Amino acid sequence: MTTSKPLRILDSSHLDFRLFVDALRKDGDLAEINEEVDPHLEVAAITRRVYERRAKAPLFNNVKGAKHGLFRILGASGGLSSDPQYAYRRLARHIGLPPTASLEDIIDRMLSAKKTAPIPPVHVSSGPCKDRRILRDDVDLTKLPVPLLNKADGGDYIQTLGINIVQHPTEPWTNWSIARAMIHDKNRMAGLILKPQHIARIFEQWQKTGKDVPYAIALGAPPIAVMAASMPLPSGVTEAEYVGSLCGSPLELVKCETNDIYVPANSEIVLEGTISVTDRGKEGPFGEMHGYSFLDEELMQPLYKVNAITHRENAILPISVPGRATGPDETHTMIGTLASAEIRQLLQDNGLPVKQVFTLYESQVIWAAIQVDRTALRALRTNAAELCNKIGNLVFRNKCGMQIHRLLVVGDDIDPFNFNDVMWAFATRCRPSMDEYHFEDVDAYPLVPYMSHGPGTKLTGGKVVGNCLLPLEYEMEQNWVTCDFANGYPENVKEKVLERWDRFGLE
Repeated sequence: MTTSKPLRILDSSHLDFRLFVDALRKDGDLAEINEEVDPHLEVAAITRRVYERRAKAPLFNNVKGAKHGLFRILGASGGLSSDPQYAYRRLARHIGLPPTASLEDIIDRMLSAKKTAPIPPVHVSSGPCKDRRILRDDVDLTKLPVPLLNKADGGDYIQTLGINIVQHPTEPWTNWSIARAMIHDKNRMAGLILKPQHIARIFEQWQKTGKDVPYAIALGAPPIAVMAASMPLPSGVTEAEYVGSLCGSPLELVKCETNDIYVPANSEIVLEGTISVTDRGKEGPFGEMHGYSFLDEELMQPLYKVNAITHRENAILPISVPGRATGPDETHTMIGTLASAEIRQLLQDNGLPVKQVFTLYESQVIWAAIQVDRTALRALRTNAAELCNKIGNLVFRNKCGMQIHRLLVVGDDIDPFNFNDVMWAFATRCRPSMDEYHFEDVDAYPLVPYMSHGPGTKLTGGKVVGNCLLPLEYEMEQNWVTCDFANGYPENVKEKVLERWDRFGLE
């Protein structure tokens, strides 16, 4: 079990997107761009390069075609920083932690609400998201400067980093999630509703009623709410209550104009209306989190009718531009990191000697390293087959393992946050075939390219647990010395080398 010391909460920037932007500005982590930029690919191209160079988050204040406060654009709000001391500061800012917070700090913080009672939100009469209202016939999505994110995309995507909010038709469950949506026509969007996400389960229940689904999409919602919406929480958990537990106080929500959905009151932009249970439209292609935009991937997805748009003055639209994890974006830093948290909690709750879990950014977050306490492992008197099958059955049959296709079980000499460490263990300790345990009867993540465009079934299987522990690690302490600078030399030798390093001109 982790023993990290909780970090203090800095300020309120995690509770208000506008304050979050101000915090980035104070951190020197915001690039204000006041020259006119084109939402047709230019905004996305800049944002994509920001991820890859770990540069400052770009705030586009002068988007071509913007009118009447709709809208400015913020890119890379969940990207990484090039400064190693502050690598994860944007994620840390999302949940109120200091900019120096580590990934382990972030995971521990997001799991902290598991130990406290849910705190229901409070309903308020109004909020900043009601500064301006566009209703019914006045709605025209085609007149908004919605960005085209990739030259191969099938349309302009307004929803890449907002919160989709739907209610179960018969149960007291309101679900928040993040799922892409592109402009279809004047007042409709085509949105991805994909199994086994909870929004798909709730949509199926509404289909049984024959009624369209009331929904809202909160764009520029409180950053901590976006993190909760990215987290694969169990079925039936209402994310607004989880956010309340994380914050220690209730989140303020306000009712929509045209339905009974409640949204964070200080959201930048709110789209609201109904999702048709019968009508579908073309959606995609879309450059997804695995780094591909398949030209043949044109889906037929439910149509979201937009009956109203409400927004703050001079609103800001946050966007995510997914791609290769050479520059991790929000689909890696948020979805992957928070899946790590839930997987760790699941395995620890089931008595396994797991210290830490991390979905490796470099794997497009479809691989996860599971670090075990080898002393506790030896006390269990188990073996690779028993351990790996138990881990696989737990993770791959739960929501938190939806997007994960390979689990790598490593010892506590391996840092699960360090890709080179994990790859070294995988390459040298996991014997092909004999150390691999396959799961072909579990739900797959169909967006993974080898599922959607590879051989075999599309919706099931393709998942594996790799045992990256040598047999002796199950029975005794390691009988080797790692051959690297940290482990292969006495402390006095290392100190002497480091003392003279700069003098030798080695940097």
